[in-house]
Amino acid sequence: MEASPFLYLTTRGWKTGRPHRIEIWFVELEGRFYVISEQGTRAHWAQNLKRDPDVAFRVGGRDYVGAARTLESEADAPVARRVQELFESQYGWNEGLIVELTPITGDEV
Repeated sequence: MEASPFLYLTTRGWKTGRPHRIEIWFVELEGRFYVISEQGTRAHWAQNLKRDPDVAFRVGGRDYVGAARTLESEADAPVARRVQELFESQYGWNEGLIVELTPITGDEV
């Protein structure tokens, strides 16, 4: 995979049903991709994910279809800490709502 500082995330608008694409920093950990909403659930794309976790994303020249979920439970704490460490190391920043993007096996385009 070619190195890229950005992930291009496409969600479905919860009001319009239309695709909504953003460019966002990310980290990869154990085959999953993580992004952080600096605005928490106030960000439109984060609101979209709450209502429809099916997503598409592009990173490093590859397209994926997958599922998104926020890391908010106590069970997610160890992964959330690791993601924050990776963000801090890579971008010098790590605050906000962490979203995990899991590619669906076999649906990589």
